[in-house]
Amino acid sequence: MDHIIFGWSSLNKGKLAALLIGFLFLSLTLTAQSSKTAIVGTWLNQEKAAKVEIYQQGEKFFGKIIWLKEPKESGKPKTDNKNPDKSKHNDPIIGLVMLKNFEFDGKSTWENGTIYDARSGKTYSCYLTLKADNTLKVRGYVGISLFGQTNIWTKTN
Repeated sequence: MDHIIFGWSSLNKGKLAALLIGFLFLSLTLTAQSSKTAIVGTWLNQEKAAKVEIYQQGEKFFGKIIWLKEPKESGKPKTDNKNPDKSKHNDPIIGLVMLKNFEFDGKSTWENGTIYDARSGKTYSCYLTLKADNTLKVRGYVGISLFGQTNIWTKTN
């Protein structure tokens, strides 16, 4: 009677194991594919002074500043006045693309990108790691990641 209700007794253990492994593989594949865009959205930086919109363009990910807690300096919108390229000194900070060329690793990290620090005018190698608590570990570094700094951003949408 059990085999009529549940239907499991007609499957032998090998078929059942293969079915479960196939389902697990499919689930992991779909999870990895769906998490590729998990960083897309708006993030509040660790200091709560800026919001960065992360978006996908082609196969890569970028981030631009869309909000500043203090958007003005001396009564005027803040500009990229520390940029080593003097032609960009009058470019507004809001709208500035500060994260560039990140590639998804298939798990939970976006790597091979750069982060621009408008406060210093410096660009660093960077990777982003999505954490289970809806935070983003942002690691900027020079050379190897051992020589760097980590900030934690919080998703706002």
